[in-house]
Amino acid sequence: MLILTQALYDQIVAHSRADHPDEACGVVAGPAGTGRAERFIPMLNAARSPTFYEFDSADLLKLYREMDDRDEEPVIVYHSHTATEAYPSRTDITYANEPGAHYVLVSTADTDDAGPFQFRSYRIVDGVITEEDVKVVEAYEPA
Repeated sequence: MLILTQALYDQIVAHSRADHPDEACGVVAGPAGTGRAERFIPMLNAARSPTFYEFDSADLLKLYREMDDRDEEPVIVYHSHTATEAYPSRTDITYANEPGAHYVLVSTADTDDAGPFQFRSYRIVDGVITEEDVKVVEAYEPA
């Protein structure tokens, strides 16, 4: 189960909506080994595409060095789908190289008549997709 704060949820959704009609992408980092999403890091979609996202390789290298210096890891890797449901594509599965991360997809298309977006989370390990529940909390309980 993915547990994240309302503030992080709102930031991911806002970024996804702001970059529409292009796909948005980013990371939420947290202290290594805790699984706690804490630091929102919106990234630029280097592809600038409504059907594809790509992290800029220089930005991604900088991010991973920064996370290493801060003893953090990517807890959430997120991106948006602008015209389809929030479900991983074949390309998304290919790019899923963080087996410990939650892969969040936000659809900014109204594909299910449930409103203007969907927010769903998956684990993707060795090409296997497992959807997981998302629990949004006001604040994390003390460690």
